[in-house]
Amino acid sequence: MRFINMETLKFKTNINCNGCVNAVTPFMAKSKGIVKWKVDTDSSDKVLTVEVQDMNAGDVEQVVKSAGFQAEPIN
Repeated sequence: MRFINMETLKFKTNINCNGCVNAVTPFMAKSKGIVKWKVDTDSSDKVLTVEVQDMNAGDVEQVVKSAGFQAEPIN
């Protein structure tokens, strides 16, 4: 049986509207390690919450960056 490393990560982003969410969606969807994600566009920090499998914060940052946005880990 293989152990699956699941983790929930949070990021401060500049994904600030539904158009931005729509723009980042294809990038998040094609990333195999991202299980589920959402952006709280009502929050002042535009918090991105991501459930990942076998990925780290740096990997998620790169996915978001490839979509043209920024993501900074929140501790």
